[in-house]
Amino acid sequence: MSSNSPRRSGGRSARQALRAAPLAEDMRPIRAGMEGGTYKPLSDIDVQKIHNAALVALERIGLADAPPSGVEILTKAGAIQGDDGRIRFPRALVEDMLAKAGSEVTLYSRDGKNDLLLSGHRVHYGTAGAAVHIVDVHGNDYRECTVQDLHDAARIVDKLDNVHFLQRPMICRDIPDNYEMDLNSIYACTSGTTKHVGVSFTEPAFVAGAFEMLYEIAGGEANYRERPFVSNSNCFVVPPMKFATESCEVMEACIHGGMPVLLLSAGMAGATAPSTIAGAITQATAECLAGLVYVNAIAPGHPTIFGTWPFGLDLRTGAMSVGSGEQALLTAGCAQMHKFYGLPGGAPAGASDSKMPDMQAGWEQMCSNVMAGLSGLNMVYEAAGMHASLLGFCHESLILSDDIIGQALRCVRGIEVNDDTLALDQIEQVCVGGPGHYLGTDQTLSRMQSDFVYPALGDRTSPKEWAELDKPNLLIKATQRKEAILSKRSDARFDPTLDAKLRAAHNIHLPA
Repeated sequence: MSSNSPRRSGGRSARQALRAAPLAEDMRPIRAGMEGGTYKPLSDIDVQKIHNAALVALERIGLADAPPSGVEILTKAGAIQGDDGRIRFPRALVEDMLAKAGSEVTLYSRDGKNDLLLSGHRVHYGTAGAAVHIVDVHGNDYRECTVQDLHDAARIVDKLDNVHFLQRPMICRDIPDNYEMDLNSIYACTSGTTKHVGVSFTEPAFVAGAFEMLYEIAGGEANYRERPFVSNSNCFVVPPMKFATESCEVMEACIHGGMPVLLLSAGMAGATAPSTIAGAITQATAECLAGLVYVNAIAPGHPTIFGTWPFGLDLRTGAMSVGSGEQALLTAGCAQMHKFYGLPGGAPAGASDSKMPDMQAGWEQMCSNVMAGLSGLNMVYEAAGMHASLLGFCHESLILSDDIIGQALRCVRGIEVNDDTLALDQIEQVCVGGPGHYLGTDQTLSRMQSDFVYPALGDRTSPKEWAELDKPNLLIKATQRKEAILSKRSDARFDPTLDAKLRAAHNIHLPA
C-alpha cells in the first residue's frame, strides 16, 4: 500500500495544479451558447396541435385593450377589430409576419466580450424578475431591495462565468419616483456589468430619458443602434388574451429607439392561463404570436425574443410554484415551440419557491435549469438567485447558482462518442501490462479540464478532509466570495467624465 502512495500523491498534485491554472477559452468544458435541444417533452404532432390551437385562438378570440396606436398599426397590417373592440388575427397575417421575423438575435455586451447569439438551440443563462425583497441568509430574514442591492447583483454577475446576462432581477424600493427608479436601474446595472442588460419601463413617457442616458453611455445614438447593449423586457399582455395598454406604448417607443424587445407573456396556469400544461403553452404561444405581429408591423425583422413565460400554480393554495416539475415542463415545452417557429426564445427556469438557499432551493433550481438547457432554450431567465416564488432575490444564491448552472451546462453539452472518447487504446495500455488504473495517465490529465466541470464552491472532500478544513459551510463560502467581489470597484464603472455627465443630467442615487 505504501509503495503506491507517491504515485497517487503525485497524480493528485498534477491534477490539482492543472485545475488551478486558468483555462484557455478553447479548453473550457462549458461556455455560453452551448447547443441543447436533445430533450423534447412534446411530440411533433403535439407541437403542431399547439400551433393550430394558437392560430384558432388568435382568429376566433383575439386580444382586447390595444392602445389606439396599436389598433392603427395592427389593422393596417391586416388584423381585424371587431364590434367588441378585440383585435383578431387572420391565420395568413400571422404566417406572413412569422416569415418577416428575425430568425436570430444578437444581444450585445457593452465591451464586446460577452455578446450572445440567439439562434437554433444555443443556450444562455441569466437573471430576471422583479423581486421586492433581498434575502438575508445569515439573519434568516427578508428586507426591501435597494438600488445598491441591484448594483451589487450586477457586479457579482460580471464575475460569474456561467451567468451570461443580467436582466434586472429586483425593484429599487428605496426610490419612490418611478421615473428616477427606471433610470437608476439602468445606471445601476450598466455600471455594474458589461454583460448584456435587460430592463423594464414603468410608463411610455420614461423611455425618452432612458435613451438619452443610453446614447450618452454608448457614445452616441448611432453607436447604440449598432450595438444595443440594453434590451426591453416588455409585459405587453395581461393574460388572458388582453394587451397591456401602456406596456404596448413602451414597446413602440423602444422599437423606434433601436432597442431589442423581449415579448413577455406571463400567465399563471390555473389562474390567468389554463391549468393544463398544454393549455398554458397554447395561450402563451398565441399571445406572443400577437406580439410578433405587432412588432413586425412596426419594423420588420426588429430584434425580438419570443418570451412565452407561463408559470405554475399550486392549486391547493393559489401560490406560484416556480420550483415545480410542472414549471420545468412548461418551460421545456415553450422552448420546443420557439424552435418550431425558428425564433429566438426565452422562458423562466431556475427560480425557487424556497425562502432560503437550502436543499429545497437546490433541487428546484437544478431541475428546471437542466430541463431548460436540454430543451435548447435560448434565454433561460430567472436562472440564478431568485427565491420565494419571485418575491426575493439573494446575492449568495446568485453565486451558488453559478455552480448549479455549470453542472446544467455540462448536461447540455452531453456525451461525445468518437474513437478518442471510446478509449480502446487506453483501456488496452492500462489493462495489459499497465498500472491497472487510469489515474495520472496522459489521456486522463489531458482531458480533465476540457471534459469535466469543477464546482467553485461545492465541496467534494472526504469527511476527514472536511473536518481538517474546519468544516467549511457553503453559505459562509458564498458570503465570503460575495464580499471579495464587492470589496473591489466595479470593472464596468463609467469613465469619470461620462459619469459626471450622467449625474448632471439625471438624479443618480448611487454614491459616486
